[in-house]
Amino acid sequence: QVQLVESGGGLVQAGDSLRLSCAASGRTFSTYTMGWFRQAPGKEREFVAGISWRGRTTYYADSVKGRFTISRDNGKNTVHLQMNSLKPEDTAVYYCAGSPLVVVSTSEGEYTYWGQGTQVTVSS
Repeated sequence: QVQLVESGGGLVQAGDSLRLSCAASGRTFSTYTMGWFRQAPGKEREFVAGISWRGRTTYYADSVKGRFTISRDNGKNTVHLQMNSLKPEDTAVYYCAGSPLVVVSTSEGEYTYWGQGTQVTVSS
């Protein structure tokens, strides 16, 4: 069992940066692939970034590639999403998720554990 709690969201202006954090509980965290998803109002939840259990493989949605960076610290049971050059279209609720798969999946159906989400609002 893994429990996830996100933090770090907020209201920023376009061009600013934010760092989201996801604190995980449970002894198996280090064996899970972790991902960040987001859901904007009126839209479906979409994959943002993922990282393998050792942190050696990362994958990003095209819309955030070059601006966002995902990282993890298995010793502290945390996953981070550094978001730079934020745009108004990045406004969404951001969710941390954990998957038992070895490979990074972009499909939310492959993720077993989810956090409650943290709101990110980017004003123009």
